[in-house]
Amino acid sequence: MPILYVVATPIGNLKDISERAKNTLSLVDIVLCEDTRVTQILLNQYKIKAEVMSYHQHSKKSKTQKIIRLFEEGSDIAMVTDAGTPSISDPGGKLIEELILHFKDNITIVPIPGPSALITALSVSGFPADEFVFLGFPPHKKGRQKFFNKVCDIESTVVFYESTHRIFKTLDELEQRTENRLIIIGRELTKLHETIYRGTVSDVTEELKSTSIKGEFVIVLAPKKYER
Repeated sequence: MPILYVVATPIGNLKDISERAKNTLSLVDIVLCEDTRVTQILLNQYKIKAEVMSYHQHSKKSKTQKIIRLFEEGSDIAMVTDAGTPSISDPGGKLIEELILHFKDNITIVPIPGPSALITALSVSGFPADEFVFLGFPPHKKGRQKFFNKVCDIESTVVFYESTHRIFKTLDELEQRTENRLIIIGRELTKLHETIYRGTVSDVTEELKSTSIKGEFVIVLAPKKYER
């Protein structure tokens, strides 16, 4: 029976990889990854010799069919993302769906848990995390107004991602709707320049303007009752 190992990898600090993840990656024949160059750095760090193969949001149907054939030929395969847990705001979930449709009950999907940027940010937020809503990345163009209206209407804690190119646009959208709601932003989590910004949306916006905005951001918006 084919087995796909879904392996979480570090979101920045390479030392955050688990022993189980290293062992799994060293035993499989092929590692599916978003960017082979990024994953190769991790594999080289731990002297893992597995073959890497790209699988990302722009992969064609023919790539999925190739992966299915590899399973049918007996290959052991693991899937990783560039950073964190595959399938979480990541195209890995689509591949799993396709594999289950094809093999039905004749494939085993094994999670190898580990780092996740959204859980990392939540863990230091100080906001309730017994109930939260994760919304991935905001739309780039169409649907942005609807997205932020939804974010600010949600009563519980909300988590989403944003890139360095749109962080100020996103904060402006939030400030227009809820300038006094408490927020934290994690920048470069687990990396050398990790920074956590706390306060109201307007406070954090001003703080970010006086610092670097390089890197990826995780935004955690407190429940509505946390407004100042």
